[in-house]
Amino acid sequence: MNTCPKEIVQYMHEYLDGDIASDHEQELQKHLYNCSDCRKHMQELEDTIAFVKGAIAIATPPRFVDQVMQRLPRRKMKYGFQRFIRRHPIAIAAALFCIFMSASFLSGYKNDQQFSYTKQPNLQVEGQTVIVPEGETIKGDLLVKNGDILVKGAVDGDITVINGKYMASSANVTGQIEEIDEMFEWLWYKIKNSAKKAWSIIDNNE
Repeated sequence: MNTCPKEIVQYMHEYLDGDIASDHEQELQKHLYNCSDCRKHMQELEDTIAFVKGAIAIATPPRFVDQVMQRLPRRKMKYGFQRFIRRHPIAIAAALFCIFMSASFLSGYKNDQQFSYTKQPNLQVEGQTVIVPEGETIKGDLLVKNGDILVKGAVDGDITVINGKYMASSANVTGQIEEIDEMFEWLWYKIKNSAKKAWSIIDNNE
């Protein structure tokens, strides 16, 4: 693509803006027909613009975008928004993906307020407290949401408590113990958990 005429890139911008002259469009189409690199670049630009337009329809929590934008440093823009998108299509797509995935996770945090826990044999439940009885060993990870966990016995795995407390009396836990009681801690937990599941799927397919 570096050896192609410079005006071809300009014609691409004019075409995407919808103000290309007919002779320029004919020259652009002819060049794209013969140049696979430019044809690929043009397709990436079209896909990125379509992604941005489609992402607008995704629902986000109230004032989420405003709050994110207020925290961003104010910088003087040298180029128009569409031109910036064309110059950095992959970065824009990645940033939008992260923003809307974060919005989806945060929305789920607000809506997911029910008490729940990992079902394991020999666990006891009193109110909203999960109890590992004395003398019992629970094999596997335990997750408790919107409740507490009291460990009197042993846990062969990790313990994660969301919106609750971990309590123990001389407990034996072989894995990590994590308490999550803030929104952004919960967001980071969801991102790590999603990444762990994705890698697990990849490893199983190899």
